[in-house]
Amino acid sequence: MTQASLPPGLSAGERVVLFDGVCKLCNGWAKFLIRHDRQHRFRLASVQSPQGQALLAWYGLPTDRFDTMALIDDAGLHVRSTALLRILARLPQPWRAFSWLRLIPRPLRDWCYDRVALNRYRLFGRHDVCMLPSADHAERFLHD
Repeated sequence: MTQASLPPGLSAGERVVLFDGVCKLCNGWAKFLIRHDRQHRFRLASVQSPQGQALLAWYGLPTDRFDTMALIDDAGLHVRSTALLRILARLPQPWRAFSWLRLIPRPLRDWCYDRVALNRYRLFGRHDVCMLPSADHAERFLHD
């Protein structure tokens, strides 16, 4: 991806994970990434943040409802199970081992992913407000 084709605010080689900031499952995923991505390969942005909203708009995705986690990397935008597996492939073991699931046909992977994603609030709950990064983790989040 050339610098001209990158969304505003992103640099070449940067990887950003977009997640639902009020979803308890999604917040758990963000905390998991902070804990296990020791090489800081990923930055985070909630879809409710100004940065998340700008990235959604850049890719033509809805900004008022969002039913999937997304990954933006040099290859572009990835959603659903593909985003999840691309992230796992860049984490250390044992998490990297789960990337073998990419061998399952994408329609089946995405169907399974959607069952959880579309029911995440009912299954895991939601926060009233988005998670704010602690001072220790502020550099992991996109910001103005």
